[in-house]
Amino acid sequence: MKEAKSIPVTIEMVWAAYKKVKAKRGSAGIDGISLEQFELNLDDNLYKI
Repeated sequence: MKEAKSIPVTIEMVWAAYKKVKAKRGSAGIDGISLEQFELNLDDNLYKI
């Protein structure tokens, strides 16, 4: 059984976080995907977050 998130994450929160990472020229995450690779499929990738 999946537990519900205690704090709802809105699309606005996800976009704000993405913009902060991009502004600071963020590096690859734990999965090794660079920001440039992530942006190739931005809408789908942000949806997954």
